[in-house]
Amino acid sequence: MTLEFQSKTKELKKGLFTLFPGLCKGCGLCVEKCPKHCIAWSDILGVYGTPSVEANDECIACGICQNVCPDCAILVRKKTGKVGPN
Repeated sequence: MTLEFQSKTKELKKGLFTLFPGLCKGCGLCVEKCPKHCIAWSDILGVYGTPSVEANDECIACGICQNVCPDCAILVRKKTGKVGPN
């Protein structure tokens, strides 16, 4: 396990999942509330030396994890299929 505080963005089928380990305290609310059960514990340690989380490709980018995170440690951006500036 490593202690890292740089954000980690993972491109998934439906969107982008960004975790900010420097904000994640490892409470597990995101793991508990994910409707697809696609968030799991990671080898990257969060701010208190507790495991942070990561999402897998089953993620539908619904944003529930982002909304329940008390520390704003998760950012979810859904892919829109649009190309170019919005």
